[in-house]
Amino acid sequence: MSEILSNALIEAINDEYKARATYRLVINQFGEIRPFINIVEAESRHIDALLPLFEKYNITVPEDDWTSRIEIPSSILDACHVGVESEIENAEMYNRLLESTIEYPDVQAVLIQLQRASKENHLPAFQRCAEIEGNQGEGQRQQRRRGQHIK
Repeated sequence: MSEILSNALIEAINDEYKARATYRLVINQFGEIRPFINIVEAESRHIDALLPLFEKYNITVPEDDWTSRIEIPSSILDACHVGVESEIENAEMYNRLLESTIEYPDVQAVLIQLQRASKENHLPAFQRCAEIEGNQGEGQRQQRRRGQHIK
């Protein structure tokens, strides 16, 4: 196992920890709103997808201490923007990690899957969130808080 692989996996799981902690804090602050209630669970699945690689390559899994390191956004709109920025950065990070793990096809398969979820699912959901929060009235925000879908 190389130090490059170890660093890549640690960076990936820390990024997933950070996203999950951010989205949990948003939910705690503003209630069970979409897309945060859906994506926070996806972040846990991403972490679960990475854990077998730590075991296989005998890499110590870092502690998840991100809850104490995150600043809570001041509004739902700000939270949506944070989500957009986080998912863009996440996809860019995976581009870098894919380049550095070329010798590990099993790692690449997981990283590609996680990057795809970020780019194709999470990013568009947060972009819609920012658009809705930026353009809609309070009544529709209340519907979102109750988990109702707005078209």
